Amino acid sequence: MRVTIVGAGIAGLSTAWSLTKLGHDITLIEQGAIPNPLAASGDRHRMIRRAYGDADGYARTIAEAHDSWDLLWNDLGVSHYANCGVLGISQYPGDGAELFRAGLDRMEFAYERLDPREAAERYPFLDPATFRYAYLDHDGGALFSEHIARDVKAWLKMRGAEVRMHAKAVHVDPQTASVRLEDDTVVRGDKLVVTAGAWTSRLFPALAESLMTYRNVVAYMEPPADLEEAWSNAPAIVDIGGESGAYVLPPIDGVGLKFGASILKTRADDPDADRVAAPAEGERLRSLFSPPFSRIAEYTVSEIKTCAYTFTADQRFFSKQIGNTLVVSACSGHGYKFGAAVGQRIAQALDTNDDAMLASWLRAETV
Repeated sequence: MRVTIVGAGIAGLSTAWSLTKLGHDITLIEQGAIPNPLAASGDRHRMIRRAYGDADGYARTIAEAHDSWDLLWNDLGVSHYANCGVLGISQYPGDGAELFRAGLDRMEFAYERLDPREAAERYPFLDPATFRYAYLDHDGGALFSEHIARDVKAWLKMRGAEVRMHAKAVHVDPQTASVRLEDDTVVRGDKLVVTAGAWTSRLFPALAESLMTYRNVVAYMEPPADLEEAWSNAPAIVDIGGESGAYVLPPIDGVGLKFGASILKTRADDPDADRVAAPAEGERLRSLFSPPFSRIAEYTVSEIKTCAYTFTADQRFFSKQIGNTLVVSACSGHGYKFGAAVGQRIAQALDTNDDAMLASWLRAETV
């Protein structure tokens, strides 16, 4: 079967990987480079975690996600995953971090609970006077997304897949599974998969009612010199408590210390607009981390990156079969952790023509 895939973020790359293993003829089309720095998958590292608050279906799916990543590492011959653990920090009852911990309890996932003094002794960047407790899940950590994209791209090329970069899709015919590119080239296949992330609604305007596009920023930080060693041995932080939805990925293997926060996301009708972050955005993001971090003003913002991603209103993943075309949206950091499993599930749906099962799995309804 000839399959064309539009969009080479993690969903498109993993779909191409899965379909190539099944013996299909693959053409992968990406509007930018691979990795594309403007795409949701284009950042340097992403978190994978078992803590999922009240989304128990996604929490259960994490086991499949890890298994799928292991299969990918086997094929690539290298693992791009650091199992550094995942920390949660609760500032007050019922905050985001406590909801994540309650989910771990409900799923009967083991973790280590730390009182403020113990946590601050282990992680000296914390101010023990500002939070109630912390908890450490030893199963989870960082996925190195740029390394993954580069290695999967190379793997696909070595196995005969056609990879077209800097090739922007401007129109699709879902019935004939054909794609017209910006240079008027038309690519045809037996099936078409669209994993275009924030650019999906440009190709399918009618889906804009189902897929909302957001813009957010992350910032790379330089900590005070005397805290560099503490950060180099730190876990990922799923939630710092409070209402910010703030998280951290530690500096590992030459990748810097990254701060992000869901509270800063804004609706964005145009994924190409406003992609150069203002310096004040990094400072605003940094300010969200005190409490529970001490000496936050001593952290230097070294780089600010923007990302654009889609979600449904209920923050689930999305798929829709239209003629001979399958449209899938599973982007943002939420989606990245399931990336390898998403590709395998898409490949299975194409092989079995069971798009209903795929849609249900993506919404974590059948786990």
